[in-house]
Amino acid sequence: MSEAKADKDQVAIAEVARPHGVRGELRLKLYNPDTEVLTKGRRVVLRGPDGQTRRILLTAVRPIEGGLLARMEGVDSRDAAEALRGSTIVVERDELPEPEEGEFYAVDVEGARAELVSGDVIGTVERLVSYPTCDVLLVATNEGARLEVPLTDTFVEEVDVEAHVVRLKTIEGLT
Repeated sequence: MSEAKADKDQVAIAEVARPHGVRGELRLKLYNPDTEVLTKGRRVVLRGPDGQTRRILLTAVRPIEGGLLARMEGVDSRDAAEALRGSTIVVERDELPEPEEGEFYAVDVEGARAELVSGDVIGTVERLVSYPTCDVLLVATNEGARLEVPLTDTFVEEVDVEAHVVRLKTIEGLT
């Protein structure tokens, strides 16, 4: 996943995966498959791979296996849809529900200090990456390496959003 980093007031919720058909419909990869934020008539921020943003209206949305198909105002051809490939769909933070206990948004951990439960600082969380089997935290270590830390009880003791710290039980076995 190539989730674009959003500021704390905005949350990336989907990525334009590819065009679907010839009339400008887009296949969206949802970062949270259970989200109900993307609906017909909603205005969202579209952030291109170049970092440019624009507000755009969703004119149609329909669920499909593994994502959503969407139509956007002004996108009415395959070429126009192709130009949006890799763009990120972002919404304002206050438009999202508060996370449940023990949950967080990816933007909440980007830039967080990654440390062992002993207090030894490992590095900084660059971003959250979603794989089909599990989510991982991409951590840039103080030594310049990159670690993919699975978001599982085996590796993660605590995600403290308020303190902007991720406490890890271990990093043994990670490369």
